[in-house]
Amino acid sequence: MRIAYLDCASGISGDMMLGALVDAGIDLIRVQAGIDSLGLPSCRLVVDEVKKCGFRALQLRVDHEPEHAHRHLHHIDDMIESSSLSDSQRALARKIFMRLAEAEAKVHGTTIQKVHFHEVGAVDSIADIVGSAIAWDLLGVDRIVCSPIPTGTGFVEIAHGRCAIPAPATGELLRGIPLAVSSVEGELTTPTGAAIVASLVDEFGSLPAMAVQSIGYGAGQKDFQHPNLLRLIVGESTEDKSSYSTDKITLLETNLDDTTGEAVGHCADLLWQAGALDVTLIPNQMKKGRPGILLQVQCRQSEAEKLAEIIFRETTTLGLRRSNIERLVLPREVVRVLTTWGEVAGIVAQLPDGSRRFSPEYGSCCQIADKNKVALATVDTAARQAFAATHNK
Repeated sequence: MRIAYLDCASGISGDMMLGALVDAGIDLIRVQAGIDSLGLPSCRLVVDEVKKCGFRALQLRVDHEPEHAHRHLHHIDDMIESSSLSDSQRALARKIFMRLAEAEAKVHGTTIQKVHFHEVGAVDSIADIVGSAIAWDLLGVDRIVCSPIPTGTGFVEIAHGRCAIPAPATGELLRGIPLAVSSVEGELTTPTGAAIVASLVDEFGSLPAMAVQSIGYGAGQKDFQHPNLLRLIVGESTEDKSSYSTDKITLLETNLDDTTGEAVGHCADLLWQAGALDVTLIPNQMKKGRPGILLQVQCRQSEAEKLAEIIFRETTTLGLRRSNIERLVLPREVVRVLTTWGEVAGIVAQLPDGSRRFSPEYGSCCQIADKNKVALATVDTAARQAFAATHNK
């Protein structure tokens, strides 16, 4: 399993993230090509090798023509949709911007459609976020682990005035994420950096067991009494390949006996859309013989607060049981196989005995089946046969 570890000893920002990815080996030319396709005004990524308290790193900056535009989420969505980014790169970029929109909407008491991006709607922030989405996709890791994050102390000037650190949107984005103590005067973690972490990271903790393949250092723009660096460590897990890997997730659950079936179904749909790992509805019998439903939601620890808010808003529950649990996980990878009707995406899981199991993605099979007017089961079978023919030799 390929692992990435984010060592955020000096916090994280968008330019630090992209600088570390390029320093770890990502081709800047390919990232620039994706940025160019957004149609931003004369936007160029520039990296310089610098030293921070004696340690070398790449410092990335975005050169662009001056502009005074402030964008809404739909403006940025349109840019991404019309770009040359791959589907996975588009999805990740949109996920990061959606996290930002949700945080801004929460702190300003508005909706994500009405959120008026200021700093994060500027050319340099768009380039940092989309560039990071492209670079992470190119890096191709299976699991991302991150250290606790320091935010810094003091105040920062933003479009809405002077705010205490962490800035309101940054604080909202870091809900459920472990923070590190820091007495440094200044903003170490920006909203862009927090949104990237909240969108990408699978687990927070110490450096996992791995055989290191590359290390990248991204430099922040400011100078402190410590090295203002983000370190990205990439490698292969040294865990026994035949054994299960583990991660930590959150389980949210509640019993419902006075919520309509339509409301429960709608809530489940929203939970899936918001990034839940699994949503389960189990019929049960509650007090006084009333029929009820046990709602169980599995999610990443960093997303528990957001999903809990959905459950409280959409159902009649007065309380949620919340527990952090360890999950056994099979190593897996995304593959695409070629059938008569086109490519089908699927997941390959490695079983404890070393054998591999391929499962076509339901959504991918549906698209092929609908487009070509063939049965879903026929596409599923063809995909499994294509995988067996090309991967099990």
